[in-house]
Amino acid sequence: MDLFDKCFSFTRADEVMAADLYPFFTPIQDVYGNKVKVKGREMIMVGSNNYLGLIDHPKVKQAAKDAIDHYGVATCGSRFLNGTMDIHEELERRLAKFMHKEAAQTVSTGFQTNQAIISTIAGKNDAIICDRMVHASILDACRLSFADVHKFKHNDMADLERILMGLPDDQGKLIVVDGVYSMEGDLANLPEIVRLAKKYNAKTMVDEAHSIGVLGKNGRGTCEHFGIEDDIDLTMGTFSKSFASLGGFVAGNRMVISYIKHFARALIFSASITPASVAAVLATLDIIETEPERRTRLWQITEKMKTSLRAMGYDTGPSQTPIIPLMIFDDEKAFMLWKTLRERGIFANPVIYPAVPQGQALIRTSYSATHTDEELDYVLQCFKEGGKALGIIP
Repeated sequence: MDLFDKCFSFTRADEVMAADLYPFFTPIQDVYGNKVKVKGREMIMVGSNNYLGLIDHPKVKQAAKDAIDHYGVATCGSRFLNGTMDIHEELERRLAKFMHKEAAQTVSTGFQTNQAIISTIAGKNDAIICDRMVHASILDACRLSFADVHKFKHNDMADLERILMGLPDDQGKLIVVDGVYSMEGDLANLPEIVRLAKKYNAKTMVDEAHSIGVLGKNGRGTCEHFGIEDDIDLTMGTFSKSFASLGGFVAGNRMVISYIKHFARALIFSASITPASVAAVLATLDIIETEPERRTRLWQITEKMKTSLRAMGYDTGPSQTPIIPLMIFDDEKAFMLWKTLRERGIFANPVIYPAVPQGQALIRTSYSATHTDEELDYVLQCFKEGGKALGIIP
């Protein structure tokens, strides 16, 4: 058998391209505010994780430019050796203070951050218990850990307790969940997870990728939202959403962070975050801490869009956040609606299996604090007309 047989037999992407229904790897030519240019045409972006609208903030761009002038464009080394610059350590101190934790460690990407934490903390004699709907980076990290992996039904606390009850008392246990689930925008039941973790002597880790900057009075995420920050052992975040940059971090107990720092292969054997990316995060952190009105506006927009879409007849699933899915339940209709939106200048994201379960196809929309009412009203008009034309809404 030829190793490449599976590659040559994969023709689905070419077939969808031929039908002009291929939505992935779309090259964006320009970005300005909430608008992008694709194939020379201006489109309103409602598919980005740019929650606070900081991707082109003048202060953030200037900070990145200044860092390039001072440090150059790359580190050309890992944090373990020559890739640590004073700006990395400054950011880690700031993040630890912001997250109300003893220490923080940055990693080159959000994906690698989850790999660094989970595969280092949990070993072959331990157990990881995670929600079935956690991000792919968590699932891959579980495979790398050599720990026993158990998945509980999405947000089903009875199923979580069933698993915990069956584990030996002397086995190390790590419960891992997303604070906000990235496709349907619902929240983990963190208060109940904390209760069960204490009852069964398990540690907890929350991936706050889609909640930092968005949830909580001060934008610290789902844990702050529920008032349980001190009860969560490890908090993970990424820089590619509200922080408008690239990279990730973990925050927690100083000794635990030190252990990850010295044993995590995803950190030690990877080049460190570029100075420009670090400087951009520092600048966005300043804005997150001093401009709470951005979160206020984001939640106003979220309520407007969710209420309006539901009034049209769309099923927006269990969303509780600025991630608002339009549940289509049919791959072909999802692609057709995406195409209709594209033709009207709306950039949204169709999502099908394996990113969501079979039969759960959806259009994922997500909003920014800087969307204008004029932009949003046009988006709603296009969703209404497109949905009716395809028979998705009455």
